Amino acid sequence: MRIAVIGGGPGGLYFAYLWKRRHPDAEVELFEQNPAGATWGFGVVFSEQALEFLRADDPETVDAIAPRMESWNNITLNLRGESVEIDGVGFSSIGRLALLTILQERVRAVGIAPQFDKVIQSVDGLKGYDLIVAADGLNSLVRCSFVREFGASVTHSTNKFAWYGTTRPFATLSQTFVATERGTFNAHHYRYAPDMSTFLVECDAATWQAYGFEHKTIEESQAICEKVFAATLSGHPLVSNKSVWRNFPWIWNERWSHQNMVLIGDALHSAHFSIGSGTRLAIEDAIALTKALEAEADISAALARYEADRKPIVKKLVTAARTSADWYEKFPEHMKLDLMDFAYSYITRSGRIDDARLRAMSPMFMARYEASRRQS
Repeated sequence: MRIAVIGGGPGGLYFAYLWKRRHPDAEVELFEQNPAGATWGFGVVFSEQALEFLRADDPETVDAIAPRMESWNNITLNLRGESVEIDGVGFSSIGRLALLTILQERVRAVGIAPQFDKVIQSVDGLKGYDLIVAADGLNSLVRCSFVREFGASVTHSTNKFAWYGTTRPFATLSQTFVATERGTFNAHHYRYAPDMSTFLVECDAATWQAYGFEHKTIEESQAICEKVFAATLSGHPLVSNKSVWRNFPWIWNERWSHQNMVLIGDALHSAHFSIGSGTRLAIEDAIALTKALEAEADISAALARYEADRKPIVKKLVTAARTSADWYEKFPEHMKLDLMDFAYSYITRSGRIDDARLRAMSPMFMARYEASRRQS
């Protein structure tokens, strides 16, 4: 089989590696528009058991990635100078560039030479392939070329966010909520290396307008965010890497394939950064596509199987992500709650955690929360 993979992010790299490893005679070509070693953003976070979902089928890749990951068991919320930890909520993170480098090494180890600086201008230039795997991200050429055929839709959240890094390492995945005279901000921050952290700044549309961010340069916006979160940063600077203000894009496709083209990762769906599942979803898409192709002799049947098997799982998680994002769009209102009610509202925001599960998962937090309720 001759396969073209468009996009050298985690999903595209992992599919290329996995298929070639299991089918050495296959011809797999991977095209990435950016240079080798280039990436945007800083760390990526994995919820719960990190890469343990890969352990059974691919322990070698887990063993390559795991030593580079930072892990913790609690979430810390900071509001009005007070803090509360929610125990039992495990996360792990790794630098995005470090993850890509490891996956690129895996791809090369199975005999694929990724083609960097290779911009695919049109799908018409990809004739002769049995299968085209579109792992080309939020602005997918393949999806945008066949919007109607895929049943594609793109909407945006109203909140604005800018993705920074910082040299201050944080003990846990933390969120700091700050009210200023002109509006409210939230920072999602967590370490992804011993000396580096992601620092994602978010604000509602009214705050963004009040600060005039639309007319600020990247450097001016960064300076404002450093001032707003000066206490949190403790003298450390923010680090910019294409850190422009964005609205989170909600991408969904009713049909996951068209002809011999199939979508995976952010080209197919997006899950809000507040649930930490985007990279994992892309890798799981690659696994599901591989298994479907191996289960069916015909490519069309395999692509139909991939969608049928995977779509309900993704839809459930994306629904939870949307519910989580809805909470963030109202976070200035939630900030009016006292600390413990605020924390309870936060941890139950996706609708997937009830009191019984919270008692089992986070007994220390739940004991503190229930004690505060008795005192009120």
